[in-house]
Amino acid sequence: MKTEELEKNRLSLQKRLDSAKTHAARNKLGQFATPSKLASEIVASAISLLPSCSPIRFLEPGFGTGPFYSALLHQAPASRLEVAEGYEVDPHYAEPVKQFWRDTKLSLHLEDFALAKPPGTEATKFNLVICNPPYVRHHHLSQRQKRELQAAVAQYLHFEMNGLSGLYTYFLFLSLAWMAQGGVAAWLIPSEFMDVNYGRRLKEFLLKNVTLLRIHRFDPREVQFEDAWVSSAVVFFKNSPPPDGHEAAFTFGGALDQPRTAELIKLTALRHLSKWTSLPNGPSRRACQNNENTLAEFFVIKRGLATGCNSFFILTPEQVERLKLPKKFLKPILPGPRELDADEIPVDKNGEPAIAKRRYLLSCDLPESEVKAKYPLLWQYLQHGIEERIHERYLCRHREPWYSQETRLPAPFLCTYMGRPTRRNDSPFRFILNRSQAIAANVYLMLYPKQALAALLREMPELYDIIWNALSSITAEMLVGEGRVYGGGLHKLEPKELANVAAGVVLSVLPQKRELTLLRQLELF
Repeated sequence: MKTEELEKNRLSLQKRLDSAKTHAARNKLGQFATPSKLASEIVASAISLLPSCSPIRFLEPGFGTGPFYSALLHQAPASRLEVAEGYEVDPHYAEPVKQFWRDTKLSLHLEDFALAKPPGTEATKFNLVICNPPYVRHHHLSQRQKRELQAAVAQYLHFEMNGLSGLYTYFLFLSLAWMAQGGVAAWLIPSEFMDVNYGRRLKEFLLKNVTLLRIHRFDPREVQFEDAWVSSAVVFFKNSPPPDGHEAAFTFGGALDQPRTAELIKLTALRHLSKWTSLPNGPSRRACQNNENTLAEFFVIKRGLATGCNSFFILTPEQVERLKLPKKFLKPILPGPRELDADEIPVDKNGEPAIAKRRYLLSCDLPESEVKAKYPLLWQYLQHGIEERIHERYLCRHREPWYSQETRLPAPFLCTYMGRPTRRNDSPFRFILNRSQAIAANVYLMLYPKQALAALLREMPELYDIIWNALSSITAEMLVGEGRVYGGGLHKLEPKELANVAAGVVLSVLPQKRELTLLRQLELF
């Protein structure tokens, strides 16, 4: 049978097997099939990294229906394929897939690759490993699974894993024990490892244990999987120690063979970068680490208030009126970014936001007995919350009383916590000038001026607008380079990430002859 017909039949089998399971069931096992075109591009790139005409010993650790194996059969002559093995843990796929590939060289194992025993000799190992591993987040792994996976990595690699690591990272680490010296691997994985804390171990592995050849990061606006909103990357590496002065290729956007941007980065430089998503497009953190000032020197940045249940604790004026709740237990709080018509929050004579969609935060520190005796309507509303089991939610049950909130002062400057670029604005983040006494929920980051800057603002109130405009002029590239990105182009910024953004635009708008004085004062705090 021709390889084109084989692939057509494989896709038909894939569709039939997928439709027999719910999306939730496949999601639990991290089963997201690789599109044919993408599988073909990855296989072509991986083969090009092998010595020409060398025999291929192929391994696909998360086999599914075999998209990479199918692409390999199409691109490499049968005479070159010496061995082909796959691992699939789900019998729903493994049994019919084994039957489908029965007339080829494939040996498919119904077994969990992460717990399988690697080959014992160099001659039986593999020189081409290609995989789209199961994307299972750490909180979907049981404690027993984590212990078994961590023990396997420690046994074969003497490597300690971060407890927040997803299943795909274990697959990647463990594959090294299956690879022949000089063998090539290509892994289609979420690009989040380039940003998050648990990804440090993976980056350390790529810099020290193997020779990192290339990382291609797909544009997050161009989602690769129809059934998974995840930002993807392909990591290519060779099973050999990295040579001195080695440079890895970082490419971004477009197809693997025609990326939109590309850059060679020395491993010595990569070791000093906490985030890799800024490579190769946009300014990397190398610029920010060149003795530049950052926002952390001017602001204390905190995530907004987490209520435990916004729908219960954040109320509209109409709800407040209908429920007759005591005003003394209500604080003004900003609505979500989508409900803000402008990025400047004016203030009324009472200190509240002069906006159309006002909101109020319910917070009370009184014990239940006193609330019941003095504020029966509030007590009635709290009983409704108990009926809805809101008091049992994580944040609520760790507060005393459960209906109290963290004390949080209003911040004059805010930044949205997450967002996507729009037609009107290429930046996924907005800076907001808050002239009111409203606090903000955790959909915002709150920027509190440090002591020296706060003193300057008191002396020169006109600087509020000037600094706000300066913050708003920070480029999308700089913000995105410090944050993290998810499938569909959703960007997020944590407080520490925003704090790392270069603050040259803020420093440049401060009054002349005040800059050095202010910086000296900032160094004291």
